[in-house]
Amino acid sequence: MLTTVFSADVLKIDAAAVSADIEGKIRDIVLRQLNRKGVIVAISGGIDSGVVAALCSKAMGTERVLGLMLPEADSSPDSLHFANLLAQSLDLRTYVEDVTGILTAAGCYQRRDEAIRKVIPQYTEGYKCKIVLPDQVNGSSYPIFSVVVESPLGERTRARLTLDSFLGVVAATNFKQRARKMMEYYYADLFNYAVAGTPNRLEYDQGFFVKNGDGAADLKPIAHLYKTQVYQLAAYLGIPQEIQNRAPTTDTYSLDQSQDEFYFPLPYDRMDLCLYAKNHGLLPEEVAPVVALTAKQVGRVYHVIDSTRSATRYLHRPPVLCEEVPEVPDDVRV
Repeated sequence: MLTTVFSADVLKIDAAAVSADIEGKIRDIVLRQLNRKGVIVAISGGIDSGVVAALCSKAMGTERVLGLMLPEADSSPDSLHFANLLAQSLDLRTYVEDVTGILTAAGCYQRRDEAIRKVIPQYTEGYKCKIVLPDQVNGSSYPIFSVVVESPLGERTRARLTLDSFLGVVAATNFKQRARKMMEYYYADLFNYAVAGTPNRLEYDQGFFVKNGDGAADLKPIAHLYKTQVYQLAAYLGIPQEIQNRAPTTDTYSLDQSQDEFYFPLPYDRMDLCLYAKNHGLLPEEVAPVVALTAKQVGRVYHVIDSTRSATRYLHRPPVLCEEVPEVPDDVRV
């Protein structure tokens, strides 16, 4: 009979000790290794950017931290509300840069809409949209994205995306993260600051970011922490309760979209446990009772973790040189 000691408690941390450790490392990275004067944090109103902003503020002092709010046409008004709430709670200096004009000029919305119309011809101005995955725990091993659109009258239509239309939607939508990062580095150059990235371990491990978009940063203070642990830090750091209670969202499409319907096979709390278990070599039978799944379902989640790591390895790679340049060491190459 299988006996297990695995439980949700494996993700518990000493928040005070973890915070102090990260704060010290932020100071060392920014001031000594990067020789920058402060930190830029794009604050989205979510838990991850809130915790990174709070850690940087404790590490550097609020006068050395700049919070950027970067809304666009599809952003939820809630995001700006929560970002302002965070900034007020931390007494952050902030700037708001609406990137809608940049995205319009680049054809972001037009290109996305043209790709959607390949599968839903009636999609036009006034419609809202999002893309979603099918059930990856119980469904096919080869999940195919669908697009969901909502007419101005509130009628919803769902259609499977062809590969061509899927790539068109994603390629156009990725303009959003890249335009935001461009603004972050504008302010970094303006003030001689470093840019702090905000991915947690689940996002970093599984490639839930855009290359040269939100994947670009000078430091990533919480990339080693599971999202469950980020929430523990948020409580310790006094992040406003409204932000702690807010459900994680991509805030990329005009229709509300959770991260688990767009990317992950499970909500973050159970996904964290499955990722931890996989990382520590635990059998699906040991994990299943803790995450309220069958062993077969946990095995499917393990498969998704492996396949996603393989598919997104490219996102983590620096530019590949045809010949090494010995005067520029690997650890400083970009």
